[in-house]
Parts: sequence; structure tokens; C-alpha cells
Amino acid sequence: MTSPVSTGTKQFPCNSCGAKVVFAPGTDSLRCPYCGSTTAIPATTDGVRERPLEAAIADEIDGEAPTEEVVSVRCDSCAALVEPLPTHEAFPCPYCGSTIVARELSQRLIKPQAVLPFRIARAEATDLFRAWIKKLWFAPNELKKLANLDGRLQGLYTPYWTYDAGTITHYTGERGDQYYVTRTRTVMRDGKPHRETYQEVRVRWTPVSGTVSRTFDDVLIVGSESLPKQLATELEPWDFDNLVTYADEYLSGFTAERYQVDVHTGWEGAKVRMASVIAGDVNAAIGGDRQRIHSMNTSHRDVTYKHILLPMWICSYRYKKKVYRFLVNARTGEVQGQRPWSRVKIALVVLGVAALIVTIGIIRNM
Repeated sequence: MTSPVSTGTKQFPCNSCGAKVVFAPGTDSLRCPYCGSTTAIPATTDGVRERPLEAAIADEIDGEAPTEEVVSVRCDSCAALVEPLPTHEAFPCPYCGSTIVARELSQRLIKPQAVLPFRIARAEATDLFRAWIKKLWFAPNELKKLANLDGRLQGLYTPYWTYDAGTITHYTGERGDQYYVTRTRTVMRDGKPHRETYQEVRVRWTPVSGTVSRTFDDVLIVGSESLPKQLATELEPWDFDNLVTYADEYLSGFTAERYQVDVHTGWEGAKVRMASVIAGDVNAAIGGDRQRIHSMNTSHRDVTYKHILLPMWICSYRYKKKVYRFLVNARTGEVQGQRPWSRVKIALVVLGVAALIVTIGIIRNM
């Protein structure tokens, strides 16, 4: 099953004046920036369904899933795949700020099943971004100036995969139970040796084995290779209860990235995230004061996936030839980012503290 060919960013005319309308964050409507008229988007959850991963494993792209022929442009600097502008002009990459020249690439990809629409508008995101920057200690002056520049934040829908699975894990390991023994030692007091007793901690290790089970729901894997995974994780959690069926109208006025991490690779990443949680379950099952895990053999069943788009405001910033990214979760307002440090400011503080210590020492000796 396939959908009509996608030609990049969708445009929707205003029913009143014919101008381009855009999605209004925090609503379920398209709004005309010229005459102010709105058009409701019929929001449904019919398409927010899990698909069996087995179908994707049997086929390179999951031949049973709705797909679409999408047109993207690739950033030569960071390799991000984003929608081209309707005018086919060059524009800045949301991830690194480099200019993207509209050399279009056509691909057939799994169509997003669901989307979390933008809730936080640009003005609010800008205020959150500025407040975050002001809290940064020892930031370069150039970064402080960035907070005063309007229009630097770009609205971006980022591709994600979610995975559900039931797991059963057979493990082996050791349980460590602490106990204490009384020991004696010689210490020097006032230049004389003294004998004293103390308690020494020891651990009694016992071989263990067993089974733990857990059901996972919506394990999240970013489908972008341009967005740092640590930043993506720090933007969590997301309010998945508000996912709605994907519709082109939600993307009007925003940029969307195409996934580069396919559903198969995403599943491998999901298993890694699951394994860290399972390890915690195994440690709890082993019990005792300390635990050693020697092996974990996990089987996964009833594995399903969704392809979704999540909204964020993003700003890229270059400082001394290095790119830093700042993100705002456009649902919760969570702000995360990479930050440079000003060596000059740090050095001045260190010198100031050193001078203060010297001054205090001089005063005390007077």
C-alpha cells in the first residue's frame, strides 16, 4: 500500500484570502498569518497503531506498511535529510547552520503513522531559550548575544521509532552478602604506637541463576543521525498519549527531517535500551548487598513498532569552528543543549580567586 508522491513541504491555501496557512502551535488548526482565519484539522487516532516488526524483517522496508516517495535535500556538512523549501532556494540547515543547496534526492520511505503536533509557539520557545542561556556560567559573549537574535530557532519535526516487546531473560551471576570481621592494627598517637580494633567488610559470593520478564512499551529511538543521541534522550519524556494520526497539515510552516536510521537499525538500538533496564531487573532479582551478572540471554516476543514525528525548536551555533546545538521540546518546554566554555572568563575567575587568597594572607600577617 502506498501513498501519493510527496513533493516536499506541503502548502495549504487560506479559504478566505488564498495566502499560505500554517499550523498554529497549541491548537488543532491551520491559521492564516494575513487575515487570521483558521481551518480546523480533523484530529484522529485511528492511524496510531503498532505494526509487527516481523513484517519489516521479512522485507527491506516493510512491504505491508504505508510508504511514500519523498523528496529531500541533504546537508553536505552534517548529512541531515530535510524537506526542501517550496521555492527550491538555498536555506540554513537546522542542525548545523550550513547553507543547504537544493539538490533534491528522491526516496521511498515508511510513512509516519503518528505525530505530536507543536504545542509551544516560537515566541515562548525563544523566551525559554533565552532563560536557559542566561543561566550558563562562563559562556562566551558571542553565546549571550545569540539569545538576543530573533528568528534563530527553527521549528523541526524529527523522525523517531517506538518499539513494544515482551521479554524473558535467563541470567547467571553471583549474589554478594556483606559481613564483618574484627581486625587489629597499630596506629601512632602522640608519637607512640597503639593497638586498636576495627571492622573489616568482606563479601560472601554465592552463584545464582534465574529468569526475569518485562513488557516494554514505546521504547524510543531517534531516526536522525544528525541529532546527538544524548540530547535526544535528555529531551524526554514525551506525552505519547497525545499522539494523533499523521496529516500533512501539521507540518505546514515547519521543517521535517527524513529518517536515516531505518526500522531494522532502530530495533537494534531499542534492544540496547531494553538491556539496560533488564540488567536492573536482574540485579534486583539477585538481591543481596552486591551483584555480579555473568550472562543475560533475552528472547523478545510480540515486537511491534511505530514511525512517528516529534516536534522541537532547534538552534545551531558555531563557535571556534565547532557546531553546538540547542533544543526545546515543543511539547513540554524542556531545554537542552551543548555549550562552549569561555577560557578567558574561567582564567579571570581563577586569577581573581588567587588574588583574593593572597590578599587575605597579607592582611592576616599584618
